[in-house]
Amino acid sequence: MLRIASLLLLSAIAALAADPVRVLVWDERQPRQDQAYENFLGNAIAAHLEGREGLQVVSVGQDDPELGLGTLDDQDVLVWWGHVRHGEIPDEVGRRIVEKIRAGDLALIALHSAHWSVPFMEAMFARTRIDVRRRFPDAGVKIEFVPPPGRFPPTYDSIVTPAVYALRRGNKVSRVRVDLPNCVFPGVDAHGRPSRVTVTMPGHPVMRGVPPQFEIAQSEMYDEPFHVPEPDQVLFREDWQGGGRFRGGMVWRLGRGRVLYFRPGHETFPVFKDPNVLRILENSVRWLGSLAQD
Repeated sequence: MLRIASLLLLSAIAALAADPVRVLVWDERQPRQDQAYENFLGNAIAAHLEGREGLQVVSVGQDDPELGLGTLDDQDVLVWWGHVRHGEIPDEVGRRIVEKIRAGDLALIALHSAHWSVPFMEAMFARTRIDVRRRFPDAGVKIEFVPPPGRFPPTYDSIVTPAVYALRRGNKVSRVRVDLPNCVFPGVDAHGRPSRVTVTMPGHPVMRGVPPQFEIAQSEMYDEPFHVPEPDQVLFREDWQGGGRFRGGMVWRLGRGRVLYFRPGHETFPVFKDPNVLRILENSVRWLGSLAQD
């Protein structure tokens, strides 16, 4: 009994001594958020997370000095919300974030309309380049990567990006054209009807403590196909009565790090007051943060 008690005490001491997961919540702080949040969406998320044991949370806005990213080197997880001001973020900022992800020093959680954010798009471009070069490893193959022509939604009958067009000479591929992912989808409707969330990976750490199926009372509808590289994991899906379906939680490996896209949202609906949504987000932060600290 004494040995067991000693082991339990040592485990408790080790847990207390563990470094907290450092979380930076980034929000463009759009005025329309006041329809659902008293003090901006990002601050609401940060207020929930900072009340949880083992998390060290900072909330910043796009108009803060250095775009709010001055402490980025001191973080484990970056939670990003953006919608109408994506074009104001320089591409170099996204590339710097991607470098940190690939090195395993940072994880990115892109929330809802952050599918078109600079960090998420740069991460999806980087993952596409990795996938294509793995598919065509011959150094003699010339690969052309073509970026999307701006932030424009596709039609339902468009090719789904990333799209690969390979040309061969004889029996060997000689040239490859790759249309980089547009990071968007053909269908969207901010009707505010409920979405039904179905967990597809119940054993995953991100889904711990979440019911197999639940409803988000108000949500904006996105409809597949989502123009992104094939994810390594799909954690849950969303469906709307009357039409619309989406892979709601997607994870990609990027070098030594990971990127998680979290679909539920819209700034005028209180999505981030839903206890199941907050549980998934907290689990995501803890899981990704533990990987970044390894």
